[in-house]
Amino acid sequence: MVKKSSTVYRCAECGHEAAKWVGRCPECQAWGTLEERGGANPAITRVAAGAPSAPARPIAEVDVESARAKSTGVPEFDRVLGGGLVPGAVVLLAGEPGVGKSTLLLEVAYQWAVTAGRSLYVTGEESAGQVRLRAERTGNVHGEMFLAAESDLAAILGHVDAVKPGVLIVDSVQTMASPQVEGSPGGVTQVRAVTAGLVALAKERGLPVVLVGHVTKDGSVAGPRVLEHLVDVVLQFEGDKHSTLRMVRGVKNRFGAADEVGCFELTEGGIVGVPDPSGLFMSRTAEPVPGTAITVAVEGKRPLLGEVQALVSSTSMPQPRRAVSGLDSARVAMVLAVLEKRGKLKLGDKDVYVATVGGMKITEPAIDLALVLALTSSLHEVALSPRLVSLGEVGLAGEVRRVPNVARRLAEASRLGFTHALVPPDSGKLPDGIRVLEVGDVASALNAANHAQ
Repeated sequence: MVKKSSTVYRCAECGHEAAKWVGRCPECQAWGTLEERGGANPAITRVAAGAPSAPARPIAEVDVESARAKSTGVPEFDRVLGGGLVPGAVVLLAGEPGVGKSTLLLEVAYQWAVTAGRSLYVTGEESAGQVRLRAERTGNVHGEMFLAAESDLAAILGHVDAVKPGVLIVDSVQTMASPQVEGSPGGVTQVRAVTAGLVALAKERGLPVVLVGHVTKDGSVAGPRVLEHLVDVVLQFEGDKHSTLRMVRGVKNRFGAADEVGCFELTEGGIVGVPDPSGLFMSRTAEPVPGTAITVAVEGKRPLLGEVQALVSSTSMPQPRRAVSGLDSARVAMVLAVLEKRGKLKLGDKDVYVATVGGMKITEPAIDLALVLALTSSLHEVALSPRLVSLGEVGLAGEVRRVPNVARRLAEASRLGFTHALVPPDSGKLPDGIRVLEVGDVASALNAANHAQ
């Protein structure tokens, strides 16, 4: 009788266990993530009681001053972090190559040196001279800003001991390696070991650490999933390479709201926070143009006015063209079908082009009503009122459904000078200063838009 082996192989990505090693995890389909683990059954293992590191205290007696967030000196970055960097916090900033992660963190290191004390910027992707040249170009040079080009975790710890910074920035975690762990930099084992070492450093010394992370083709954080679990804050840095607009979006935050968004503009002189970005997402024309409609999207907790543009034109091609930029193409196709069926509009033989202004990307259903108005305006060559905003989700039956945060959206529209708004029925208490028209379906919305001039 052959004795059954107690060795198991566990996936570092999803935790799936297998009796034998395989190259690809059968659960999450990740390659090379199964690692050998011991065979003792944790269900029957008894752990002896140990001495606690500190006695438990009533929660009201716990000191919170040591955990207060400290401002980085970059207000838009502080907004996403929940007020600033908490001592001992580990922040992971992920984004596509060239989006401006290093430029933003150089600004953070400079502002910290100006307002709070020493900062240490460690790069494993560039030489110290290259970083210095970029810092001079963006005006981010200060005597309390320290720079090191290292890719070894032990050397980073040595720099921390020598400099004693108030914040540590590591660019990037995929280029660092721990001498105690086998594997090449960027591999699953090395990334996990380096992150765990930096997390331990942050917690032991109360040192805020900001890590730069790469992303995969689908936009998710590269590396093992445990990387996101180890850190305290995960931020996604987004931006279109054809636009100067950049957004830092919170994905996970143990110290604040996880749905906040910070807006920046990337220029030749560096990166600048945009505290009031609504103007970036609307075109500035002297006269109203058919095919444009204004809506108010909510990014995190921030209402942003955006412009939806539509162009409907005749075509001689047997297959009409549909092109979408900045919106969900599947949702645009659904709205077109609703207008054909419920609005009695003939769009089957028309080319349809739909886009947003300023590189804004909107996926929430609240934009549906503005899309309906823009398409109808372009088809009939009738411009909408430049002081009209519209909010609402459009259903397959042609009804206009409620959306969240209507009052907050309309307050922002009123602040920017809009006087009329189309909203779904029963939207709750709405702010003064803007005339609100409730519409229950597509037909009544089109009729109301024609009279809101």
